[in-house]
Order: sequence, then C-alpha cells, then structure tokens
Amino acid sequence: MASFAFYSALFSTNSLLLPPCVHRLPIYLQTKQNISQFSVIASSSTGGSELTTEAAVTKTESERTSFGFKNLTETFWVDVHRAEGRPLSVRLNESLTFASSKLEKVESVVIRIELRNGCVGWGEVPVLPLGNWNQAMALEKVKEACKFLGQGPPLTLNLVLDKISENVPGREFASVRAGLEMALIDAAANSIGVPLWRLFGGVSNTLSTAATIPTASLVKAFDLAAKYCKLGFKILELRVGRDLNADIEVLQAVRAAHPHCLFILDANEQYTSKEAIEVLEKLNEKGATPVLFEQPVHRDDWRGLSEVSTVAREKYGISVAADESCRNLVDIQKLIQENIVDVINIKLSKFGVLGTLEIVEMVKKSKLNLMIDSVAETRLAAGVAGHLAAGLGCFKYLCLFFPFIY
Repeated sequence: MASFAFYSALFSTNSLLLPPCVHRLPIYLQTKQNISQFSVIASSSTGGSELTTEAAVTKTESERTSFGFKNLTETFWVDVHRAEGRPLSVRLNESLTFASSKLEKVESVVIRIELRNGCVGWGEVPVLPLGNWNQAMALEKVKEACKFLGQGPPLTLNLVLDKISENVPGREFASVRAGLEMALIDAAANSIGVPLWRLFGGVSNTLSTAATIPTASLVKAFDLAAKYCKLGFKILELRVGRDLNADIEVLQAVRAAHPHCLFILDANEQYTSKEAIEVLEKLNEKGATPVLFEQPVHRDDWRGLSEVSTVAREKYGISVAADESCRNLVDIQKLIQENIVDVINIKLSKFGVLGTLEIVEMVKKSKLNLMIDSVAETRLAAGVAGHLAAGLGCFKYLCLFFPFIY
C-alpha cells in the first residue's frame, strides 16, 4: 500500500473531500480556516485510490450514519446574507484533447454563499469547451441567480432549491444549477456541523477511484501508467476512439508499464458499432480485456449501443456504460427498460445534485450499476462528487482523478 499526504485550504469546515491539487486558488477563494491534512491512500486490495481524511480514520461505526438529507432540506431555513460568483481559470499542466476540442485550461465559475448565521458554502460551475456555452455566459447566469438568492426571504432549503430549478431549468443550465445546489447544501451542512458524506447517506467516509489517462502519445501513456502503478492505482480509465490501431498500441503501452492494471475504455462516441466490437475482439486476443467499455458509439445510436453491449456482455463478460446517451430522465428510463447497457454514468454537472440523487434512486431499482465521473473541473466539484459517492455507497465505478488538473 502506497500513500502520500498533501495540504489544502478547506473551502468549508469538513464538507469537502479534496483530491490532491498542484495549483492554488486565487486568494479571494481561500478562507481563514485552518489548513487540514489529508491523505491519498492507493489501496492494492480495492483497486484505485482511496481518499480519506486523518480525522475520518478514527471515526466509529456508529458515527458513520446518515444525518438525513431529506430531513435537512425540509427543516433547515436558508437566510442568505451574500451570494456571489467569480471566474476561476486553471491552466493545465499539459494540454489534452477533450472530445473534438483541445483543452489548455479549465475555466469554471466558483459560487460562494454566506448565510446570516456566518456559515459559508461553495459550489463550482465547470464550463466545457463545447457548443456556444462559455465562462462569461455561465458567470452572467450565476450572477442572476445570486442576485435572486440575496434578495429573497428566508425559506426552507427544499423551497430554495425548487426556486433554483425554476430559475435555471433544463439541460442548458444544468452545470449552473449544480454549482448553486452545491453551495447551498454545503452552507446548510456547515451550519449544523455535518460533513457531506454523512448528509448524503453516511455509508462510508472513504472511496476508491480510477485514474484517467487522456488521449495521449505512446510515450505519455506509458509514463502516466508507470506513475500510477507506483502510486498504487489498480484501475485506469483510457480515452480512446481516434484510430483503432493507434488505440490498440496505446493500450499495449499502458499494459507494458502497468501489467496488472484493470482498465476502463472511454470512447466518447468515436466508434461505429462494428469498430467497437472489433476493438473488443482484438483486445480479447491480446488478453487485455477491459472491465468497462464507456459510450462506444454516438449518443443517438441506440441500436448500435445495444449491439455492442450485447456482444460485450455475452461474448466477453464486459459491461458497457452509457454516458453521452444519458441526457435526461427519459433517456435513462429507455436505457433501463430496454436493457441497452449495464451501467449508467452520472456527472453532477449534467444533472445537478438533486437530479443525480433522483437518478440514483431510479437506477437502484433496476438491475443496472452506477458510475460517477468528473469533467474538466477543479477539486471543488470533484470533492462534492466524492462525498456524494462515498455517502451513498452505491457506485460500482468511480473516476474522479484527472491527472493534468490535480
């Protein structure tokens, strides 16, 4: 078991589980609270990286219980003293390809909500380089919502969250809604002194995550895999789909550097169903079968997704996950009812916190498994996702570690 420690300024008392980060946030995003020590423990028995706090190790089983998220939303009164959004840009250690775009830096909007009781909550709105959405537009929408929050009367948390849904509805503003929900829930949790993992279910205060190897050259893929091997990561997520033969070579390089790793393939819609099945055949021949194949075909190719999933499941014992095909509750209902895939991948920025909790309950009633993933975001949003995953304890696959940001 390998381990290393890091130090980080907490945005809020104990509410955020913060992965390691190589950058410091602007001074206006740092608080005067004490610096707390966290450890990242790479466990060889569970696969991946186990994130835990020093204090969490000493907690008894009786303390690892749910506080009751629903009870809090119905009984806690929110009285906002100040709400604001500010831009945050973090240059990556190295550029990387995200879908069809080249990403040089992460651009987010950070939300700070201060209640009249003095407690503060933080949230993040990640902004992806896709479509017409940009940081300036996200910031403007956040400022509108913050103005509304600052002028509104005291309300119970559930009513405030309902108002947020009305003001920033639908898929278009999902990431804004997610950031506002994070900040409000964090402020409420700090008010009663309960960490988010307990608030979301209290199942565990630790989690195991895969590490991501983005689309990269053979040398870079080899170096990252070797690095993660030394750190103790046992599951790696690889971005594939540019070129079939090139992808196979990258996978071989990763295997050479980390012979005993398990891996998740994330194709980001780049294959046809025929190509995806061919990838599985070639990998099987080389004895390099993934544990999960994520979004192998275009989001609207339901038939192709079903074909790949059936072949993967019945011929190779591999699960297929839907990511981009999960755009709303209707999509998820279709995936469940028609048994198209084995795994549903959730991102807070796609559905918001409340939407994610609703999807979790829906999927738990089916035979499908859950995965939680992060987009190009900082430790703030990833930390909330980590708390939610640890508290609920129902995610089979986790990938919350992005190498060029942390």
